[in-house]
Amino acid sequence: MLRDTYIEVDLDRLAHNVKAIRERVGNHVCICAVVKADAYGHGSIECAKTIMESGGDYLAVAALTEALELRQVYPDYRIFIMGYTSDENLKYVVKNDITQCIFTYEQALLLDKLGREYNRKPKIHIKYDTGFNRIGFRDCEESIEKIKEIVKLRNIECEGIFSHFALVNDDENKRQFNAFTTAAERIESAGFKFGYKHICDSIAAIDYPEFCLNMIRPGAILYGMKSFRKNDLDIKQVMKFKTKIAYIKSLKKGEGVSYNHKYKAQRDMLLATIPVGYADGFPRNMFEVGEVTVRGMRVPVAGVICMDQCMIDVTDVEGVGAGDEVIIYGDEEENAVTFAEASQKGGTNKNELLCRFTRRTPRVYIRNGIRIKKLNYLLPDLPKEDY
Repeated sequence: MLRDTYIEVDLDRLAHNVKAIRERVGNHVCICAVVKADAYGHGSIECAKTIMESGGDYLAVAALTEALELRQVYPDYRIFIMGYTSDENLKYVVKNDITQCIFTYEQALLLDKLGREYNRKPKIHIKYDTGFNRIGFRDCEESIEKIKEIVKLRNIECEGIFSHFALVNDDENKRQFNAFTTAAERIESAGFKFGYKHICDSIAAIDYPEFCLNMIRPGAILYGMKSFRKNDLDIKQVMKFKTKIAYIKSLKKGEGVSYNHKYKAQRDMLLATIPVGYADGFPRNMFEVGEVTVRGMRVPVAGVICMDQCMIDVTDVEGVGAGDEVIIYGDEEENAVTFAEASQKGGTNKNELLCRFTRRTPRVYIRNGIRIKKLNYLLPDLPKEDY
């Protein structure tokens, strides 16, 4: 490895999670697996294959560039852009057989025109806003009539219609679900039939099985993040974040560490520097509450986390030395901080922590306990034997 700091992704755990979701929802529900944001930091290209081979039906992303990255590698996978694509770029959606979210009549007309030009029939899923108030047709009579006009267009395939829960409470969730299904039924009353209707993300798919309809959009649960609140599902954290101690020095009581000396040694101590910082995805605001694991023992972060390095107190770790492995995020079995615990300490959510990882941090992929691939985004063409 060209860096001691890296992300470890267990593909067996990923496969286990997909199969657990499939078993929970049944074969009649399409799993549209969310791999946006580089599969929540895990690596979309590498994760997509495992997801699809383990029971996934569709891949969902947020942006055109994410879809095109996948399409270059997987010409036959079904790919869905859940977010906005500008009018001038919709031609790439059509040319690359990508399913597009739309939320205006004008977008539908343009895709219909592009379908004629390229002799293709682009697939769309219509976004219907039931209260999230992000994008989507507003829940009203005018929208229903507009969508009825869209489904009549001959050169597009209105494959699906979808919405998104705000996840406020049970009553609001039920109201949104009823608003969505009522609108879909009214559109279909004219004789049209949507292939897919979906409103459930990771949380809703587990906590509200009655709302799953015939497609769900699992994201965080694919990667072992237990964000659901009511029910349980046997899933496993897929990612670990690791580094090694670069340097150890002795510090006298009262000496300051890092920027502004916000941390001062309360005793004579051993201070270790590790080559990881907020530019790698270890949040700067963790310096007062952050812990990492060395030789099975949790130790505190000492001082403000820098962009590329941070310091830890290893005074009480017996036999500690430079080169020792440091687990920044890991499993409870290793006495390591999990993403769930770290998100609480840092005052954020698990998804944000996952998405903080930058591409300068290499990924290592594990299968059957063996490292099967090393991915260095910054040097993709470097021969493997060189690192």
